Amino acid sequence: MFRRPFGPAALTLLLVAPGLAQEAAAPHEMHRRHHDPSAYMAALDDPARDEYQRPGEVVRALAFREGEVVADVGSGTGYFTVRFARAVGESGRVYAVDVSPDMIRHLNRRLRDEGIRNVVTVLSDPDDPLLPDGSVDRFVIVDTWHHIDEPTAYLALLKKMLKPGGQVVMIDFQKGELPFGPPPEMKIARDDLIQQMEASGFHLAREHTFLPYQYFLVFAPEP
Repeated sequence: MFRRPFGPAALTLLLVAPGLAQEAAAPHEMHRRHHDPSAYMAALDDPARDEYQRPGEVVRALAFREGEVVADVGSGTGYFTVRFARAVGESGRVYAVDVSPDMIRHLNRRLRDEGIRNVVTVLSDPDDPLLPDGSVDRFVIVDTWHHIDEPTAYLALLKKMLKPGGQVVMIDFQKGELPFGPPPEMKIARDDLIQQMEASGFHLAREHTFLPYQYFLVFAPEP
């Protein structure tokens, strides 16, 4: 389900947002870095990414509860995973889901070095997050959904894995040319995503509009 247009190294597909503000002149440079996992991971973690990704505001908007179980699909280097882990507290859990062994190893080292104990890393299949049914309060999918080849089947799995009252949060790049993100032809327009989610039995529960280049949509399953 995840597209792999860059050869074997494209296992590092997830979390595709460019992390370098100076790349505005070459907005698709991040996609050209997939052949070099070290460079790609460094770009994902670059502090300049915060200027447009606004991670602190995103976490505040999500308003995690103590003890919540969150799945960060496309966790990459843990840019959001670590923030989510702090937000849900020691009684909570974060599943860091990624298809890249390089990313999972990198994140395992980071979690060990930072003493973070409430994250479980999951080396997933491209077509399956490999999480138990009824185990997740919220899926958070940042800059990743446009890589899902068969979204209907993937959403069916997410729905089974959600706890009652659970949500799926989608943050991805607006359609069109932007200083950051993938080429326009790879992007999913906001309205198209909403239609896709509705066709799979979800409704738009909330929308945040503070991100400059991305939509931020919160979906809930239909009762």
